Amino acid sequence: MHSFAAVVTTGIYCRPGCGARPRADNVRRFPLAAAAEAAGYRACLQCRPYRWPECVTWSGPELVCRSVRLILDGALDNATEQELGERLGVSARHLRRLFTSELGVTPDGLARSARAHFARRLLDDTDLSMLEIALATGFGSVRQFNRACQEIFRAPPRSLRARRRKTDRLVADGGLPLRLQFRGPLDWRGVVSYLAARAIPGVEHVSDETYCRTIVVAGDPGVLELSQGGDDHLVLVIHLPHWEGLVHLVARARRIANLDLELDEPAAHLSRDAIIGPLLRARPGLRPPGMWDPFETGVRVILGQQVTVAAASTLAGRLVERFGTPVPGLRKLGLTHVFPSATTLAVADLADLRLPRARQDTIRSFARAVSEETIRLDGSVVLDELIASLTAIDGLGSWTANTLALRLGERDAFPATDLGLRRALDSRNPESFARLAERWRPWRALAAMHLWTADSRERATARGRAA
Repeated sequence: MHSFAAVVTTGIYCRPGCGARPRADNVRRFPLAAAAEAAGYRACLQCRPYRWPECVTWSGPELVCRSVRLILDGALDNATEQELGERLGVSARHLRRLFTSELGVTPDGLARSARAHFARRLLDDTDLSMLEIALATGFGSVRQFNRACQEIFRAPPRSLRARRRKTDRLVADGGLPLRLQFRGPLDWRGVVSYLAARAIPGVEHVSDETYCRTIVVAGDPGVLELSQGGDDHLVLVIHLPHWEGLVHLVARARRIANLDLELDEPAAHLSRDAIIGPLLRARPGLRPPGMWDPFETGVRVILGQQVTVAAASTLAGRLVERFGTPVPGLRKLGLTHVFPSATTLAVADLADLRLPRARQDTIRSFARAVSEETIRLDGSVVLDELIASLTAIDGLGSWTANTLALRLGERDAFPATDLGLRRALDSRNPESFARLAERWRPWRALAAMHLWTADSRERATARGRAA
């Protein structure tokens, strides 16, 4: 996790890389910007740490890491710390104690800081009204929004907007443009290539390295577009019927390209490996692919069982055309439908899709489990529990479960029986291949991505090192 530096003599905290050079004995370190704020420090006006979202880290206790992700996804917007603790199997008191000792801020404090930081970015980058920003960031009213800005930034929202720089404001031909900042390298072309090959017709479309898709927000359709913006950010253009909950939609959009993955730790671990090290050095910005909707991705992975990637996309297109909700006026973007819900597919007659009967049953069973929450795809359960819950469904084996887990952001998910991975190392024995991959723990998902995307020459080199 990146360390924020707070200067005792000035009462200001900075993000890593800021040009300020205070005396070392005057500096205190905090793992999160929210922790520095909880200790009474205010954000630096030069490096503006609020423009960088809080990141989920995997270096601390797993319970804390999963809690942070749930909070950033909105788990405390309409729930209490007690309810969050119950979701994670611990008491609210234990959860607060863990957060205070590991992060220096309470769960509620982190949620409030994340909302305020996103609101500050909207003040800088957009012309949304104060009411629209308050709704978009999860504040119950403009009064709550004003109070949070006063406490965290020491100024009211209108004063903060008046300070924005000329280069901050983003303009687009329709839709709301936002910057999605990230740390470290990003192989956006690799991400787009992976998503394009697996795009669900009518729901997703890739053109000129711009990823576009339909979404559903509180029952209403919308559209998002993702493209390269610069060396440290993507540009998200989002088209919505209303702005409520925008802060969490942006967090989900970040997950498509896995922008919150901090690459320093896995790179240090895998770079020493004779097989993965050279592949990582050739593509330092490659990241495991993410997703927008866990249920949609799960169905797409099930459709991909024992067929080619192209065939799976064709099947997904048929499913969407038959059961998805049409969205008119989007054909120029290559979009026509939103993906069907879990409740819809749980009772759907899938015979027209020309799928094997067992595959139809698996999709319905998976949809029922998701709609009834017997399977939780929100990141609240550890990897082994997630795999166990998925493989308990008939027709859902280790490959499917681990492939879905990888797309969900589980860092150690690894579909050892995947034919493409075994071909990369010319390994015909899944058990021996799984043993080989043990040395890549706990970053096997990143190792898998490098093996999948290595070209033929790199694969031959990797096979030689594995021999």
